[in-house]
Amino acid sequence: MNERTFRFPSGWEWLLLRQPFAQELHPLLMMDTQPGVQAEFAPSQAIPPRSSRAAASDKHTDAGRIQIDASRTKLERDRAQAQLLNLKQRLPECAAWLDDCFERSANHIVVHRLQSGEPVLYGTLQIQQSTDKADIQPFRFWVTADRLITIHEDWRLSIRLQQPPWEVQMQQCASGQEAFVTLLSALLEHVHHGLDGFEKRLGELEHAMRRRNRMNLMTAIFERRYDLLHWSHLFMPIKELNGAVKEAFVSLPLCGSEPFQRLQHKLERIESLLQSYASEIDTLISMDDAISSFRGNDIMKTLTIITVLFTPATVAGTLWGMNFINLPWASNEWGFIGMCAAVVIATALIYLWVWRKGWTGDLLNTRITDKQAAIPEQFPPQELRRSRKGRSGTKPPANHADTHNNAASVLASRTVSELTLSSDKPRRRSKTNG
Repeated sequence: MNERTFRFPSGWEWLLLRQPFAQELHPLLMMDTQPGVQAEFAPSQAIPPRSSRAAASDKHTDAGRIQIDASRTKLERDRAQAQLLNLKQRLPECAAWLDDCFERSANHIVVHRLQSGEPVLYGTLQIQQSTDKADIQPFRFWVTADRLITIHEDWRLSIRLQQPPWEVQMQQCASGQEAFVTLLSALLEHVHHGLDGFEKRLGELEHAMRRRNRMNLMTAIFERRYDLLHWSHLFMPIKELNGAVKEAFVSLPLCGSEPFQRLQHKLERIESLLQSYASEIDTLISMDDAISSFRGNDIMKTLTIITVLFTPATVAGTLWGMNFINLPWASNEWGFIGMCAAVVIATALIYLWVWRKGWTGDLLNTRITDKQAAIPEQFPPQELRRSRKGRSGTKPPANHADTHNNAASVLASRTVSELTLSSDKPRRRSKTNG
């Protein structure tokens, strides 16, 4: 077990431990640098040369490698157990936590008190230290007023906290509790950077949905939803740990310190971002559902109109396909042409009737360009005709806004004049039978 201890001017110390049973050991690929291990697995002089062992079977070779692997792993574990026993003897108040923490592979937060009555906070937190979503490692902690103990699988977090600006903030901490709050702020930086990348991808999805609503956009929306759930899953344990800090150290002046206030603002900012992103994704899902519904209605409408338009041709083909001798125009030279002309005329009349009903407008103009979306709503055709017929000698307004203002002013003046005339006219008395 690797161990580093940092002592700060305020009197508290930070003990960094590396997890003793790391999974990245590769005993088959590299030799241990310890003298005892090298002496145990050193090549023996009694072994015959390689030329005489050319006919050895691969089975014995694999068995030897497995035996070496097991022996080296056993030595590593024994050495780690000896170091862990030494650490528990130096820190007896942490002995129970050290025995239990390495078996934890999920979030675990405990608020407790020592025999002296001093509050203590310890547990395990799953953290992500890079942009890789699979790079999630357990972060184990023990926090009191004068000591902060952390256990990592690697040194990335500790190296980062020893660089500016975190180094200055750690030096300014008055206790191990403030240092732990500062460490939580450092952990939130990865969540915030991940949300920045998520915001970029969400903006690209919104732009793609606005430009062209493809069928596979729902899959992309759900991918963004899963990304948001991932970052929410990393954020909620830190928020819970913030509540545990308030519970454990409620009687201490920690809540009024600058690191604690900075952490609260950072938590509020990230929580507001998560809520906003969740609302945007829900809006995208609702919009996609609405667009899919409208698209289905347009498809059914298009198929219905096509069926109606081809009804005359279907009827004519059905009648002329019957096995009758005396069919109309069958023996006439121009019978086929006349039948085709009748079908075309009937189809044109049906289409004209459908067009007059306004049932084809949405099908002929389904896409709205950016220029059309930027133009304000125009007058209906009837109002434009009335405005054109009103004064043939006057010039039309320069733009649509002037037309709208002039029409509004004329309508207002006309309404006022009508009200004035109606108020000036004497009221007729009704005749009574007298």
